Amino acid sequence: MDEELRSLTERLRNEAGVSAMYDRLLATEDLDVAAAALTEPGQPLWARELVAFRLGVAGDVRAFEALVLLLNHRDPQRCASAAYALARLGDPRTARAAAALATNELRVAYALHPVRLLVELRAPEAVPALITTLRRRLRPQDPYRRVALACVEGLGAMADMRARPVLNEALAHPALAEAAVRALARLPK
Repeated sequence: MDEELRSLTERLRNEAGVSAMYDRLLATEDLDVAAAALTEPGQPLWARELVAFRLGVAGDVRAFEALVLLLNHRDPQRCASAAYALARLGDPRTARAAAALATNELRVAYALHPVRLLVELRAPEAVPALITTLRRRLRPQDPYRRVALACVEGLGAMADMRARPVLNEALAHPALAEAAVRALARLPK
């Protein structure tokens, strides 16, 4: 069993408690049966997450909407599992959705995993979204340093020249300076 799936199933088993539905959704090989849990009314969040993750990893686009909602959830574990599944889903809408979530100032507290997903996808939307998100995080006393740091590291990993100005600005922020130096060193001369 994949480590990410193992971690997810342990966490969700704790949420589900003793549940025949949990065992059935985990064991089924029929993706249509699994997908039904995404649309049936009254399904618990753990069931929707389990099914969306399994469908996403299997490349079934029926998981897309549920995974995007989970990517923007207040629970970081749900965000992380959704990002993992979205990266494997292969849906062309994923980068656009992740960029929208990463740059949404009303939801910036939950932008860490969309930022990391953008870096993993390396889609055309990634660099502009990370630049926008980082620039907003460079305000004095911005409380979202983890998001800013993920942007700096991601821009370094993508080594895109468009990031140079905002990475230079990040040098002035002690919490980001070291990462910004490393990111700038990765950019082409």
